[in-house]
Amino acid sequence: MNTRLTAALTLALCAFGSAHAADIKPGLWEFKSKLAMPGMPDMSAQMEMMQQQMKNLPPEARAMMEKQMAAQGVAMGSGGALQVCITPEDAKGANVYTGKTDGDCRYTNVTNSATRVKGTITCTKPKASGDFEAIIDSPTHFTSKVNMQSAEGAMTADTDARWLAADCGKIKPTAR
Repeated sequence: MNTRLTAALTLALCAFGSAHAADIKPGLWEFKSKLAMPGMPDMSAQMEMMQQQMKNLPPEARAMMEKQMAAQGVAMGSGGALQVCITPEDAKGANVYTGKTDGDCRYTNVTNSATRVKGTITCTKPKASGDFEAIIDSPTHFTSKVNMQSAEGAMTADTDARWLAADCGKIKPTAR
């Protein structure tokens, strides 16, 4: 996976990190993101293209790729969406707070309410900074918006996340 796509996935999945103002249900979640990043097509379009390419792989190669993705805590959903397994601990915790580091990103100036989390985020790989906001509609649905600035320009990610099932199936939760 190229560096820019990895950065895009990181930016979009910041949505999960920012969505803990209220309890959300643990289990399998689907994240559909619209990403605007300089010099890069929308992430959901790239994910859809990847899904089509995976369909054309020999069955054993496709199974191996799906197994590798599942071991990383990710699976392809429909229409370019990503599926992620959220543990009961992550679903219940107020995981975003000022000073928390998540991967290469650090959250600051975080404010929480029952239905909203807002704050700033600074990432080192790729080097970028900006703000985020998540709105929790219910334990099974939230939306988020991330706005970042980098040397390459402005990046935005709008994510719609919905709970699919209590059982994550073959998808393992990511280490947090």
